[in-house]
Amino acid sequence: MAPPKRKTGGGRVTPKGTRPEDRYVATTSNDKHSDEHHDVAASSRYTPKAQRRQLVPPHWIPVIMLVLLIGGGLMIMARYLIFTDSNIPTLLGLGMILGGLYTATKWR
Repeated sequence: MAPPKRKTGGGRVTPKGTRPEDRYVATTSNDKHSDEHHDVAASSRYTPKAQRRQLVPPHWIPVIMLVLLIGGGLMIMARYLIFTDSNIPTLLGLGMILGGLYTATKWR
């Protein structure tokens, strides 16, 4: 025997054609802000998104990324071709490659 079907809710709650600014808030005299008059519900107010300041222009980001990645690869190759007795170019090359990857995450 199957369990009885449950009634599913759903459908429109507000009348068709209403907008958020059509909703009014009932104010009482003992309200904390009784001197201010609020007609529209707080949830219907629009708050614009905060603008973030970009420090580097977007067209420079891929240029910086490529310079760091290619320069890092060249530094690692230079360690094996020129600086055979030191590991500092390898560390610098890896740091430049990591900087290039970090810059790649900032490119939109």
